[in-house]
Amino acid sequence: PANHLNVATILKPNKENLREIRKFLRLGELVAVPTETVYGLAANALDPRACQKIFTVKERPHNDPLICHVPDFASLEQYCETNPFAIRLAEAFWPGPLTVVVPKADVVPDIVTANGQTVALRCPGLISTRRLIELAKCPVAAPSANRSEAVSPTTAQHVLEGLGNRIGMILDGGPCKHG
Repeated sequence: PANHLNVATILKPNKENLREIRKFLRLGELVAVPTETVYGLAANALDPRACQKIFTVKERPHNDPLICHVPDFASLEQYCETNPFAIRLAEAFWPGPLTVVVPKADVVPDIVTANGQTVALRCPGLISTRRLIELAKCPVAAPSANRSEAVSPTTAQHVLEGLGNRIGMILDGGPCKHG
């Protein structure tokens, strides 16, 4: 939860903090998480109300679909219809900063895909972020953790400065490597 000043709490990626952040995600709240490229504004991708909060906090247009992060290659088929090309790409480049766009499974809410028939999936390379997704037992929708059209954040401090009064927690994985 946010601290008494209504500013996001920054947490290091240890077991206790990951469990706390997982609870927050499971309650439909937003958290910022690191990836290789930028910090993402994460919500349970299977919870339409939580995903709506991403659009509200970012001031993002609803016709702009969200990228969903999964914990591993094995979970890919739960959220989409695969094809040999997407499977080869994911096997070769996951975990890492590759997003595959494939036909969505029915379990993926329309708000995530902007009412489209495809879903963007990625498996982040950061172990702490993947571990959080595993603990949450759901994919996380996580576009960049900034207001729409602002510069994408590459540190926890950038997220705090941009959205710190709009979210409760930030997982501090250090600076992004490829921002």
